[in-house]
Amino acid sequence: MTGKKAQFLPLIDFDEILPQEMVERAGAFYAQMRKRRTVRDFSDRPVPQGVIENCLLAAGTAPNGANMQPWHFVVVNDPQIKAQIRQAAEVEEREFYRGRAPQEWLDALVPLGTDENKPFLETAPALIVIFAQSYSQLPDGRKVKNYYVQESVGIATGLLITALHHSGLASLTHTPSPMGFLNEILDRPANERPFLILVTGYPAEDAQVPAISKKTLAEIATFV
Repeated sequence: MTGKKAQFLPLIDFDEILPQEMVERAGAFYAQMRKRRTVRDFSDRPVPQGVIENCLLAAGTAPNGANMQPWHFVVVNDPQIKAQIRQAAEVEEREFYRGRAPQEWLDALVPLGTDENKPFLETAPALIVIFAQSYSQLPDGRKVKNYYVQESVGIATGLLITALHHSGLASLTHTPSPMGFLNEILDRPANERPFLILVTGYPAEDAQVPAISKKTLAEIATFV
């Protein structure tokens, strides 16, 4: 990944689409993504392993700084490990809700109905713990600095969430703070920092979601 002379290949996999079909595809994709909702009530139904694997491969196509690909995904299915993660996460969450968080932040969370209890960390069939790598380790032991790590991992995470939704699964981003306990539980090296826990699976039959809305195009975009 480093110290090599740049090599280029012809771009042969770009599919140019007629403008009308482009508009239709964009509209259909938006219609699908409008249905995506963050879910906190999960079924314990197992998820096909191949679905998770292909979604991770899709996430791995994300653009990133210097093509260092500074991410690592740990898929947790083991009930005992999920229980450990929940226990550690709820310790931090109790600290957050009972004293660490400013009142303004707590007020902003009221419409979402969240609290320090995180049963989804055990109920959902899969937890995808995403780590950001500050540097890479070459086979000869040398360390190579990674660039634009947060931006790169954030883009990959967005692709992963989209891929999971496209595949028929629900997801939830969970970020207890601090998250250093994940390195210990999952035995990850010092160059990896937990980015977030992506909970995924099927929504429970009685799942409910907050009554919220998204900003309009005029509110989120400017054309000049």
